[in-house]
Amino acid sequence: MQKFSIGNVNLPGPKGLFLIAGPCLVEGRQMAMEVAAELDRIREEMDIPVIFKGSYRKANRSSASSFTGIGDREALEILTEVRSTYGMPVLTDVHETGEVELAAQYVDVLQIPAFLCRQTDLLVAAAATGLTVNIKKGQFLAPGDMAYAAEKAASTGNRKIMLTERGTTFGYHNLVVDFRALPIMGESGWPVVFDATHSVQLPGAASGVSGGDRRFLLPLARAAVATGVDGLFFEVHPDPSSARSDAATQVRLDEFAPMVRELLQLQACVQSIHSR
Repeated sequence: MQKFSIGNVNLPGPKGLFLIAGPCLVEGRQMAMEVAAELDRIREEMDIPVIFKGSYRKANRSSASSFTGIGDREALEILTEVRSTYGMPVLTDVHETGEVELAAQYVDVLQIPAFLCRQTDLLVAAAATGLTVNIKKGQFLAPGDMAYAAEKAASTGNRKIMLTERGTTFGYHNLVVDFRALPIMGESGWPVVFDATHSVQLPGAASGVSGGDRRFLLPLARAAVATGVDGLFFEVHPDPSSARSDAATQVRLDEFAPMVRELLQLQACVQSIHSR
């Protein structure tokens, strides 16, 4: 597997697992810093690398009336404050080539949303910044085809690429996770992340917004760890019911640490089996 560093995070991590975690959307400074403080505590207590995730703007909303952000620069400056305060690398999404230059000034990882994973110009522009690029697998795409998306990014000479599984379209308003996708994507040589949050979405199923069922977050994350994933992606929020996006699937902040602890225990079991 390709090895590289993102700020002070070395991939793969010391326990063979790293986290991408944070709120779906940067809704304000107080909320973002509250989440970051808890993630920092988890990182220190459990010795697991953490990349802070927060979208500075949400362009892919189901409804035109949905909240899209507090303002680009304001949100990006909050992400920079998270990094400087807690020493965590930060990640955000970009949706168009015109967004890349601005976002790249504030973050460590540029994420390509699933719906845009085939957009050549966007992949190349993001990778050309020299920052790490996390490419989410499209809900419509076969896992083996993600190697081609990675090749587009790598054509710039940038070797800091991650691939993320987030479920596959299964009829209308539903997703299913095929765990064969994780080792298939891993054959490309890039680190593979499992996005538990978006894999339990029910896209567009809640009257113009995405619904979901967070009951399945932990079972699916367990399966990903057992399968041998490199990283786990969770969206966390102090009060998911009041979140301005993805309210149905974000993890309550005060419930996140026990989940991480259990997943690390499972990871240790997996590693002990492989070391025999």
